[in-house]
Formats: sequence, C-alpha cells, structure tokens
Amino acid sequence: MLVTGGAGFIGSHVADAFLAAGWEVAVLDDFSRGREANLPRDVEIHRLDIRSAAARELTARGGFEVICHHAAQIDVRVSVSDPVLDAQLNIVGLLNLLMGAREGGVRRVLLASSGGTVYGAGQPPFRESDPKLPVSPYGVAKLSSEYYLAAFGAMYGLEYVSLRYTNVYGPRQDPHGEAGVVAIFCNRLRNGSAITIFGDGSQTRDYVYVEDVARANVLAAEAKLPGSDGSLDACAFNIGTGTETSVVELARALMRATGRQVAEEYAPPRTGELQANSVINEKARRVLGWRPEVDLITGLGRTAAHIFAEGD
Repeated sequence: MLVTGGAGFIGSHVADAFLAAGWEVAVLDDFSRGREANLPRDVEIHRLDIRSAAARELTARGGFEVICHHAAQIDVRVSVSDPVLDAQLNIVGLLNLLMGAREGGVRRVLLASSGGTVYGAGQPPFRESDPKLPVSPYGVAKLSSEYYLAAFGAMYGLEYVSLRYTNVYGPRQDPHGEAGVVAIFCNRLRNGSAITIFGDGSQTRDYVYVEDVARANVLAAEAKLPGSDGSLDACAFNIGTGTETSVVELARALMRATGRQVAEEYAPPRTGELQANSVINEKARRVLGWRPEVDLITGLGRTAAHIFAEGD
C-alpha cells in the first residue's frame, strides 16, 4: 500500500488506519506541507514530488497492490489565483502516478476527491449521481481526476474509488494555513484572539472527522466494488455526515467544547464561496459499510485539545 501525501493532515491518519488494519504501508510526500512528526514509525518514506520521474518509477516498481492518493494542492483560493499550478499538481501529478501504476500492475487506486466542491452551487444535500458543476479550478481538477480514473479503468482494467470528502477536520490539521476553518478557529481560541467570520456566518458545511475519513479509505481498499456501468459515479462515494453546520454555529460549538470565549469579528464575504454544502452518504453505508462515528462536539473537543497541546 502506498499513501501519497501520507505525511499530511488526512494522509497521515490514513496511513495510521491502514497500519492498524494490518497493511504494509509506504508513504510518498514532498514534505512541502507534510510533517515527519505526523508519520508512524513503521512506514517506508519516499521524499518525492508526485510530478517527478522518480515518483512514477516508484509506482511502477514498488510492487504496490493499492495506491491511496492524497497528495494535492488543497486550497481553493490558491487554485483561483494560480490555476496552472493547481492543475500541475492535482491533474498532471495524478496522471504521472497512474502511468506508473499501469506499468506496475497496481490493482486499485483510491482518490481523495471533494464532495465540497465537485457538486458546485446546487441544492444540498447531494447524491453521487447529482450534477457536477464545480465553480473553482480546484473543483474542476478533482472532477477531472475522477474522469481520468474512470478512463484508466475502462482502458486498462484498473480498479478505482473516488471518495468525495466534505469538510474534513481533526488533529494534525494546520492551524496556520488558509484552509481548515476548525483548526484556524482553534488557533484563535488558543491565542485568545477574535474569530473572523466572513459574511454573516450563515453559510453551512458538512464537517466530518478525520478518523472517520481514514476508516473509509481502509473499507474502500478492501471492499468488493460494484461493477462499473461506464458512469463517472459508479465507484464514487460521498464521505460526510449529512449534517449542515453554519460558520457561526461552528464557532460557538468550539467555544462550548473548549470552555474558552473570544470575540466574533465579521468581515466581507469571500468571492465565490458556496452558501451551503452537505452530502447524502447512503451509498457509502450500503456498499462500503461505512458510517460516521464521531459526532461534531466530540471531534471538536479532540481537535482543540491537540492544537492547544501543540502550543504549550
């Protein structure tokens, strides 16, 4: 098993979950965002750019049965300001690995896709079969990646799973980054700084805990997949809770979970931000046997405890 981006926030939890399930795990990461401190001890580390010839050679010669692909440019705002960079990392990088995987006889590829962006500005909650209308280059790249996987499946018999995550949060999320509102709010609470809310705070997201997401990857690697009917959605699964939480509700839930109170500051709404997002996870429950197990208040408490401890 190879986990790309395995030193990052989600990828490191995925590596942990596969190790706990008895898999041998290798990690590919360029460490531009990932941290060695996130990695468990019993993994083989390859410090490589996913666009490199060496990364392609690794997937071709590494003898991997499954590749779990989490290495990516993750910030929607970066994709807007530099869509070429976003495409180079999120599309070309994937294709580079897929060419090696084809040569190396990899059986199955799991893709970290985005239920938060591929459906666009439609009316949630979304099913996998709903129209895909991404409104950012990041969402376009994720949807394009799903199409490339489906094409490789049709051409070469590669098994593939697209896991459409909603807003993932939990320990190890970067509190200093541009993405990850839970970690950013936790950092503000730790420092006693005001929380900044863009717009009126009524915009909603579907927050799913990272360990639940990691477990979905293990199930997707081991599951008997439905036969592809040629559609993009045949092997796609929404990974979310189905519950919408507004930004204001999130901020106040974090303050309750931590017992810390700070001011709320309001800023102008951000251009292009979706007003609402959530998904229906019935297919993941039925086919993968997956369901979210960590409720929001519990997950927020665990996340805050981790970030507060890092600041001690």
